[in-house]
Amino acid sequence: MQLVNEYDLSFRNGDSGPKYLFRGPNIDWGVLLLKPGETLGKHYHNHVEETFYFMKGIPVINVNDVEYHVKEGDAFRVEPGDTHDIINDTDESVKLVFIKYPYAPEDKVDC
Repeated sequence: MQLVNEYDLSFRNGDSGPKYLFRGPNIDWGVLLLKPGETLGKHYHNHVEETFYFMKGIPVINVNDVEYHVKEGDAFRVEPGDTHDIINDTDESVKLVFIKYPYAPEDKVDC
């Protein structure tokens, strides 16, 4: 068993970006905060599937060069090889949960 509290951990960029709650041995699991104008950065994974659950905000997610306008409560599962990016084109912060399986931290390929 492992217990963490999100508020005891830091975002990668200080006040935004990813915050990993669990890293391995089987999955990566965390939250992502994007301030207005920020993006996740277009990338794909060779072997990892990634799921996003949008808790707060209405950004755009781009999967394989198709834009989807997100609603709070939406969930997207992205297959290995699918390019994806999340763009906060709004005036409010966006918060979402991400889950990556299997655990393979070197699998990300930036586009």
